Amino acid sequence: MSQQLVAGVDSSTQSCKVTIRDAATGAVVREGRAAHPDGTSVDPRHWWDALGTAIADAGGFDDVAAVAIAGQQHGMVALDVDGRVVRDALLWNDVRSADAAAQMVEELGREAWVARTGLVPVASFTGTKLRWLRDAEPDNAARVAAVALPHDWLSWRLRGYGPADESPLGPDLDALATDGSDASGTGYWDPVRREYDTELFEQALGRRARVAAGTHDGTAHDGDDDLVVVPRVVAPDEAMGTLASDVELPGGAVSRAGLVVGPGLGDNAGAALGLGLGPGDVAVSLGTSGTVFGVTDTEVTDPSGTVAGFADGTGSRLPIVTTLNAARVLEVIGGLLSVDHDELGELALQAPAGADGLVLVPYFVGERTPNRPDATASLVGMTPATTDRAHLARAAVEGMLCALADGLAAVEDTGVHVSRLLLIGGAARNEAVRAVAAQVFGRAVSIPEPGEYVASGAARQAAWVLTGSLPSWEVSATVVPADPHPEVLEQYRAAAR
Repeated sequence: MSQQLVAGVDSSTQSCKVTIRDAATGAVVREGRAAHPDGTSVDPRHWWDALGTAIADAGGFDDVAAVAIAGQQHGMVALDVDGRVVRDALLWNDVRSADAAAQMVEELGREAWVARTGLVPVASFTGTKLRWLRDAEPDNAARVAAVALPHDWLSWRLRGYGPADESPLGPDLDALATDGSDASGTGYWDPVRREYDTELFEQALGRRARVAAGTHDGTAHDGDDDLVVVPRVVAPDEAMGTLASDVELPGGAVSRAGLVVGPGLGDNAGAALGLGLGPGDVAVSLGTSGTVFGVTDTEVTDPSGTVAGFADGTGSRLPIVTTLNAARVLEVIGGLLSVDHDELGELALQAPAGADGLVLVPYFVGERTPNRPDATASLVGMTPATTDRAHLARAAVEGMLCALADGLAAVEDTGVHVSRLLLIGGAARNEAVRAVAAQVFGRAVSIPEPGEYVASGAARQAAWVLTGSLPSWEVSATVVPADPHPEVLEQYRAAAR
């Protein structure tokens, strides 16, 4: 049998990564990437341009049979009737909708939100951004004909849809599609019933929603001109569609006729699929932001809102805690000390566990968990003996990990059993981060080999859709033995109150 190739895309906050792999073994054949602009409010055209550039950088899709796109969750991509973006997309880390989120929680109560959506609204979620749009930019809100998420919109464009002067198939909003993992982060989709809660969508935007039909029949929807289209949710192993003709992409790349486009995923569900997580596995991801997530077959409820009960990429649940400050903390303190990540780690290991009482509470850009959007970072425990480079570096690493240790504890409090803890993300490559993680978490930590696991998960999904069977791709890891130092987390919690 000839080799079949599949592609996975990770359209993250910072960049677009493309990995092309053997569908049977998961072996990497080639890869490409392109940068995204900074900011919390971004024109989605930058993502489209980066996707084309990254595909070209990966050698194109001429020999690729199927693709799936994973993307940063929650971003609000509002489209008008002509398929044009109404305004710059508000990303997950844009906190301008914090007041809107508080209003929405007050209107229904935490328990009702958890029962209907598995989460409690915070500024990150799409629904709160729609409420902000309704109140702050009513003219733009009135123009909205459809609401998509970043991976939905990119998949739609990749399949040939978009504004009539930019795409061969034109602005067919009924072709919009998504998956359960990304839909579950909107704040208006129920991961238990696996369907939209249109009343909650109307509470957010002030207008009713209808689900995209999947194919456009050429007729108007009588009496529903004011309805807003939301993407249909396809099954994890179902194709969004298959290209009937070639689609030209920015940067000279081409999506060829016959390319199968999978449903895609939210980024954390993509990482879970790429890592092969199963019940009992929990991952701590150290990107610019931080996440703690696992896979479970049971319903997850947390009225406090700390843990969101998202769907995963297989039909199970993905309880998740997200922080705004992870590797960002190392960037800030490393910049202050004029060192890179490796040098910061070397400094950190020169100070003892607990940094002799120096604690960094790392809320540099506010925080999502705990929900303190207006918070700032603080440094406590400064004495002549602790005010030096090594202690500050140690406090930075510990502060980043302690915030995520609280997230892990919250996930366990929902009843999720943790039998294996994995540490992933760019910062997980740092030796000091690995050593301190075994101390802060107080358990053995598995470190998978460095890789683009979100893109890998998307590629694995593409293989599933193409072949009808979810492949098993081996992921090797090293294990750092447990080295419990409970005093580190105790002093952090005292400082973060």
